[in-house]
Amino acid sequence: MAIPQSFLDELNERTDIVDVIGRYVTLKKGGANLLGLCPFHEEKSPSFTVSPSKQFFHCFGCGKHGNAIGFLMEYAGMGFIDAVKELAQQAGLPVPQDDITPAQAAERQQRKAQQKSLTDINAQAAAAYKELLKKDADAILYLKGRGVTGQIAARFQLGWAPRGEHTLASVFPDYADPMLEDAGLVIYKEETGRRYDRFRERLMFPIRNVRGETIGFGGRILGQGQPKYLNSPETPVFHKGRELYGLFEARQAIRSKGYALVCEGYMDVVALAQWGFANAVATLGTACTEQHVQLLFRHTDQIVFAFDGDNAGRKAAAKALECALPFAGDTRSVRFLFLPKEHDPDSFIRERGETAFAEQVELAVPLSQYLLQVAAQDCQLATAEGRARMAHQARPLWERLPESALKLQMLSEIARVAQMPRDELQGLWQAMAQDPRNAPRRPRPAPAAMPAEPADAPAGDWTIEAMAAGNWNEPADLPAMPMDDFHAADGAPWAPPPDTVADYRVPTPSYEERPRYAASRHSGGERGFSPYSGARPAPRAPVRQHVQRREEHAACILLAHMSLLETLTEQDLMLLCRLPEPDGRLFTWIDDHYQNHGVQDWASIRPILEQAGPPAWHRLVPRIEEIAQQPVAHYREELQSALRLIMIRRLNLEIEEVTRNYDTDSQAAAKLLQLNRHLARLK
Repeated sequence: MAIPQSFLDELNERTDIVDVIGRYVTLKKGGANLLGLCPFHEEKSPSFTVSPSKQFFHCFGCGKHGNAIGFLMEYAGMGFIDAVKELAQQAGLPVPQDDITPAQAAERQQRKAQQKSLTDINAQAAAAYKELLKKDADAILYLKGRGVTGQIAARFQLGWAPRGEHTLASVFPDYADPMLEDAGLVIYKEETGRRYDRFRERLMFPIRNVRGETIGFGGRILGQGQPKYLNSPETPVFHKGRELYGLFEARQAIRSKGYALVCEGYMDVVALAQWGFANAVATLGTACTEQHVQLLFRHTDQIVFAFDGDNAGRKAAAKALECALPFAGDTRSVRFLFLPKEHDPDSFIRERGETAFAEQVELAVPLSQYLLQVAAQDCQLATAEGRARMAHQARPLWERLPESALKLQMLSEIARVAQMPRDELQGLWQAMAQDPRNAPRRPRPAPAAMPAEPADAPAGDWTIEAMAAGNWNEPADLPAMPMDDFHAADGAPWAPPPDTVADYRVPTPSYEERPRYAASRHSGGERGFSPYSGARPAPRAPVRQHVQRREEHAACILLAHMSLLETLTEQDLMLLCRLPEPDGRLFTWIDDHYQNHGVQDWASIRPILEQAGPPAWHRLVPRIEEIAQQPVAHYREELQSALRLIMIRRLNLEIEEVTRNYDTDSQAAAKLLQLNRHLARLK
């Protein structure tokens, strides 16, 4: 969006910089100018001046200076366009738009009004939750037990959502107002006409954007139950991948301490603020994104990521590294702090104190070192093969760095660890980039379906043993199909080619007839289906037929009976989410929905799916409706069977991929050995 300079000049003339800065800084008259304590650095004597005549600010202590637009960008962390729009709204000036129609302009205005209404509704709810906290002895006792004072609770506007389903009915005059649903505060089930509060019996954490507007909530359950944290759904004003909890409260501390401390939990932020680390923020129940990093670098040049020392924390750190690399450079610093496995920031600082945590911050690993650690993962650096693999894994990370002195130095560091001359490593990478065989490969879509069973085939051909042994007459090679958002190149909804679609006959005997699997265990405890369990169901005759791939069938079962998601192991979930489009995208949505909302019935999930998902997902609705009408016990083993077959197929595809690259992949032999062992255990 290009804004004419003439408009910017008029905006500066119509804006009083004293009014703009005076909302954030206490100013006193000092001759022709006004003086105040600088909001950009710690000081005891005022060196921050504002000139009404020049419409300019300047700090003689830290050197910050600029006009009203620059002040909002520096202090509030706004982008240029947002700062201009903010000042234009205050001055009553319409911002010049690009060539848009009156209808488009009206739509923008309507969307803006809706966003303002949603933030006002959220603010009203936050105030009510805050008052309710004062009346709940158990919630207050919990906060005191976590060392949270009333002052910190007030700073973060902590609140309490009671047990009742209609608490907000006493807060808003019209509980049936659709805006309450749009804000994510109320859930409405059209099928039954039931309307109830989303947040019940939870400690409430209002989430505010950099302007201080309440855009959503996080709710933490105090006792047993799932999910532990429940967040507002995505709304027109709330986007988890773009916002950070506590950033509004932490802005000044980030400037004074010189860095932002990024955690994973809301209570981590509150506890750290209680112990003197008011510069802490947290992601909103999601992994770190590039938008998070970009937002933080508007407020500081130094970021410290604080993670638990367990495997989940290491995975989150690797994701944060990937997101931070494009923004790293010669003037920015990114470091990674890993706490002991038994601690998160909240428990660590309460047990060991402020000084011990400050020492951990000082020992945080720089991005340059952590990049080498991630690249060297699972590599035996004492061998030539291990060093070659390290260089291979380092290449995509190094390429994400912007052109800078840091990138040049990292090339030298990678070459040093790989024990290769720097120029030779760079030349090798350049040659690999030009070789089409090393171009990124698009994942092959999962085969469309199992082939049709002959009409006279015996029922036993549908057993797991028969399929695992390869007796399902799968086509040797399926044609590549366009999978971009479930649409083909001509824009029509995607469907498998007729010659690759076959009947996926789902056996469904009565519950009494069902053979049971042998009990299985996995590393997470006693629950969960293990694909290596020895017992398999006996052959059984199919009862009904429908045209559906088993990936879709598994997704339909999980959407119809989400409680079955809790029977899956982490390995199962990771495999499902890694499937090629469109299946992986659907399973990722299911997992995200469960993490945010817990187990819900299909009636609650359906409107959210229809609103959030692409239209192609809607074709699954009738099948999900059919499954949802049946008891969950009827589908427990069908889901397990589908997962076993999905894993077998994925392993076969991976074996084919490794075999094709055998001549160029130095690790191919080891990979094939591991994959074939895995496949043998499944069979």
